[in-house]
Amino acid sequence: MLNLALLLEDSAQRLPDRDAVVLGDARLSYAAVDAAANQVANLLVASGVLPGDRVAVSCVNVPHFPIVYFGILKAGAVVVPLNVLLKSREIAYHLRDSGAKAYFCFEGTAELPLGAEGRAGFADVPSCEHLFAIDSHTWSDRPTDFETAATEATDTAVILYTSGTTGQPKGAELSHANMVLNAVTCHRLFGVVEHDVHLITLPLFHSFGQTVQMNAGFGAGATLVLLPRFDPAEALATMQRERVTFFAGVPTMYWGLLNAEASFDPTDLRMAVSGGAALPVEIIEQVRESFGVEIREGYGLSETSPVATFNHPGREAKPGSIGQPVWGIELKLVDGDWNEVPDGEAGEIAIRGHNVMKGYLGRHDATAEAIRDGWFRTGDVGRRDADGYYYIVDRAKDMIVRGGFNVYPRELEEVIMTHSGVSLVAVVGVPHDSHGEEVKAYVIRKPDAALTEDALVAWCKENMAGYKYPRVVEFRDALPMTATGKILKRELR
Repeated sequence: MLNLALLLEDSAQRLPDRDAVVLGDARLSYAAVDAAANQVANLLVASGVLPGDRVAVSCVNVPHFPIVYFGILKAGAVVVPLNVLLKSREIAYHLRDSGAKAYFCFEGTAELPLGAEGRAGFADVPSCEHLFAIDSHTWSDRPTDFETAATEATDTAVILYTSGTTGQPKGAELSHANMVLNAVTCHRLFGVVEHDVHLITLPLFHSFGQTVQMNAGFGAGATLVLLPRFDPAEALATMQRERVTFFAGVPTMYWGLLNAEASFDPTDLRMAVSGGAALPVEIIEQVRESFGVEIREGYGLSETSPVATFNHPGREAKPGSIGQPVWGIELKLVDGDWNEVPDGEAGEIAIRGHNVMKGYLGRHDATAEAIRDGWFRTGDVGRRDADGYYYIVDRAKDMIVRGGFNVYPRELEEVIMTHSGVSLVAVVGVPHDSHGEEVKAYVIRKPDAALTEDALVAWCKENMAGYKYPRVVEFRDALPMTATGKILKRELR
């Protein structure tokens, strides 16, 4: 037997009175979170939800998220976390595609009317039998004791939907073993201990915040401080007030913290990690100078539970590298025919280990295309140095082909970020009559920077090969981002 809910239950037994979750002035102990999760499990069983049934969840970063998440697992059901920015049509698609039997939905706010969108989406899927409002009143009359279902290690625990950048989103089936081992690996990798305090600004519906912070943190008995919405100044103030020791974020969050007009004493902060997208070396250096902490960059995907590599604490951290494989994980670089490529050459990253998903739910062809002999093809182009450190060259789908030459936006972004007038940049390919694609840079200028398009293009021409440098620059006040803080390049295209 193995159930992901054991991460919570073990800490509740060892540290019942320790703060498990904090949101503003509200503080819930491990005993309280575990008892509430038992009530959710009792609600589901009474509603006819059986082990193996799928239960979807739309919820922002509030204490109800882990309560519902672990309650579903305790009942032996499968958690299907949904992006809170989905509209009703998209919610209906996910409920239908996952075969969800029940759906928990947070009411939301005026800016994010989750409840209205959720109810509309649920109404379009008759096969989803139950809609539960995410509110403690929904389960408050249920017993606080529950015997957790005896699930097997290979049973599906969570279905995480991919972003769908190349078609309809696909559900990655992750087993209890996938999720538990990845959380324990993070626990060991970062030395997470029970007196650690995590600030969670990453959405918990996403694999990064879910595994690296919530599951690994609960497994260690750490305290999770939640922020429903990332605001750089508020994040710094919360880190100061709660004496946060561990922060995980995506590159745009670190960029936001650096540009926040707020004072911050980083004395308590011992660990900062980054993932989700390539982290510019310029930001790594600025964070080291401003906060006195080294960002440890890693890499993973929803399909790999998610963590696959990291710059390991205790080893040399190479700026710009995603590090080396974590415990129990293998990586290699392959060409289009699955042949391995040598060190120094670019190839598609393939991953094998305890973190690789069971497959895409209901999509046997897509699973067979992505996984061979246990190796999962990521769609990311990388290279490996002589020390075994990996580097992301770019997403295969983001590569620009200009006049027959391959141009990798990540490489150009790293260079442009070193310009004194540039605060943030995203490089994409745009259609061109003769070259096929042209290189375009979307740029946020630093405050008071008197930077023109011609000046930046000329600077790029001096610092990049002739086939690479962007011929077109567009200045923006902001760049479109996902709920997890990734720049939405498909919208820029």
